[in-house]
Amino acid sequence: MEAVLSDVVVIDLSRVLAGPYCTMILGDLGATIIKVEQPGKGDDTRSFGPPYIAGESAYYLGLNRNKRSILLDFSTPEGKQRLLNLVSTATVLVENFRPGALGRQGLGYEDLRAINPGLIYCSISGYGQSGPYAPRPGYDFVAQAESGLMSVTGEIEGEPQRVGSPVGDVSAGMFACMAVLAALRVRDRTGKGQYIDISLLETTMSLLANVSSNYLISGEEAPRFGNGHPNIVPYQAFRTRDGYVVVSCGNDRLYQVLCDLLGREDLAADPRFTTNPQRVRNRKELVPVLQEEFLQRTTDEWLRELRATGIPCGPINTVSQAFNDPHIQARGFVWECEHPTAGRIKLSGSPIHLAETPARLYKAPPLLGEDDDTV
Repeated sequence: MEAVLSDVVVIDLSRVLAGPYCTMILGDLGATIIKVEQPGKGDDTRSFGPPYIAGESAYYLGLNRNKRSILLDFSTPEGKQRLLNLVSTATVLVENFRPGALGRQGLGYEDLRAINPGLIYCSISGYGQSGPYAPRPGYDFVAQAESGLMSVTGEIEGEPQRVGSPVGDVSAGMFACMAVLAALRVRDRTGKGQYIDISLLETTMSLLANVSSNYLISGEEAPRFGNGHPNIVPYQAFRTRDGYVVVSCGNDRLYQVLCDLLGREDLAADPRFTTNPQRVRNRKELVPVLQEEFLQRTTDEWLRELRATGIPCGPINTVSQAFNDPHIQARGFVWECEHPTAGRIKLSGSPIHLAETPARLYKAPPLLGEDDDTV
């Protein structure tokens, strides 16, 4: 069956992470992605390293598969005309310039809609196209800080911490992709395109989920719980004799099963801990007692016993352990392809599993300007 987005052509004016992440997903689903890069420089991530392989940064390779790269300086009359020619027959345009920057060059949504009424124009920025902060530059780290995410990340008595991966940029890319897919449905029905405004700040705030709801309903400031959960206990990492194990008792039955496994019927019967609301209120009394129990055995011993009882649990893997896990390998999450200069390379795959029109690796991440002649 034809790829789900095989009839979609995307002009990708974005660089670094949020925009390229969005267009990579669209490319995995079969869209033709034309990555427009600045002559002599290209996407900033081409220089984000080490590590490099054959002169290509791992950062760039991980975000730009299934794309065609062309060199185009649209600040010149000739380059602008080339871009307008491409846009006239395109389906989607994705950009992450500062708000108003493309408009000042005659390349804003209203300008391009005049030559292509069906164009879906997606802008990704730090703060959105309106509001007092709109002109500010946007970065993942800043979005994590201003969204409140860092304030709830880290040890209880420690400092606020950035999440270890760029979740602000990634979430902006995912929400941008969802918005594009929604706009394509409208376009299919009406033939009309539309403008999409995505901000790093709002998408990162959306990741707060239950944390934000807790604040909006209660009016109370959200504290840090380290590896614990604000609304469920026990739901956290515990130290073992040789490492850590993560335990998720999402209901009272699982808590009772855990107490039976630990041989601590007293904890199961204690009125301070019999229901989840009581355990949340009395976590400072319960968690240290559980921690002492988990120190008695190794991580592997706990994993065997916890899994045998049906309690959700897992080890805290390193990145290499996660990618070498037999389950991840069985799911085919690591993709391989032949790169024109680096040879055979491995890339993180797609989590999207469509039975009839699966996400696929069609093309290796392109060299700078590799597809000029073809496009």
